[in-house]
Amino acid sequence: MTGFFVLESETDTEVIFMATILDAIKSKGVLVSDGGWGSFLVAKGLQAGESPESWNLGNPDAVRDIARMYAEAGADVVLTNSFGGTRYKLEHYGLADKAAEINTAAARLSRESIPADRFVLASMGPTGKILMTGEVGEEELYDAFTEQAQALAAGGADAFTVETMSALDEASVAVRAVKENTSLPVAASFTFDTKTSSGYRTMMGVSPEQMAEAMLAAGANILGANCSLGSEEMIAVIAALHAVAPDTPLIVHPNAGRPVQQDDGSILYPETPACMAGNVRALIDAGASIIGGCCGTGPEHIRAIRKAVDEALY
Repeated sequence: MTGFFVLESETDTEVIFMATILDAIKSKGVLVSDGGWGSFLVAKGLQAGESPESWNLGNPDAVRDIARMYAEAGADVVLTNSFGGTRYKLEHYGLADKAAEINTAAARLSRESIPADRFVLASMGPTGKILMTGEVGEEELYDAFTEQAQALAAGGADAFTVETMSALDEASVAVRAVKENTSLPVAASFTFDTKTSSGYRTMMGVSPEQMAEAMLAAGANILGANCSLGSEEMIAVIAALHAVAPDTPLIVHPNAGRPVQQDDGSILYPETPACMAGNVRALIDAGASIIGGCCGTGPEHIRAIRKAVDEALY
């Protein structure tokens, strides 16, 4: 699928077809992405110990509702319910043999639920396996990511995000699997959860600069960061990525602040929609090309981000 944009003038209306999400970034400058999915699946009945991705087959209407909700909030880019969709993640639920079916459905459900001028960004998360320990081989990991990528492409994805990564080797394998087995653009998005005296790092000690160099070498078209940090903290990470890769589009999906555990055991994300929107201009100035949300964010956050992006650009 490809997105399109309608440009109106005083004399006529011109429909310009955009080949990829990369063309859309060049045309519009900044795109708005969606927010968190997990809490909404739970609100719709997802049980502890149940695979979120299994809902693509068992509860498709609930998945469609979430994608549609974000499109209605103003997102140009809507993700897929496929973050844990590799055979390695699905085997914990006895669903490894359904990996292709689950991922194809994930992309199809998002595609069916949003307007034709929006983009489906296929989510591919970590497998939970560690290459450096020999727990899994590189070829096996590549095959698992290839299976997922091909299925998501078959379901109608417009692009991929290899997201919430912390290790260079696993992310590189995932990016290569997308690039070598589909014709679609791919973003590489790491989670930088630790602040050091020399900047932010992933749990594996990877800096934004190291991440950018390795992911571009693997073939990534877009770089970025998601999860762990709030929108204000993300400004420094995006600026660091932009400094080392100034010509590469950047995607940012911050949490609604760092999570705070309440006395009753519940988790509170402190950033309001207005707070996140207040950091949009700084994120754009830092180099962000796609701005959305991760944990703790919902349609009201995306609606506020949409308004802030429009005000910044127009």
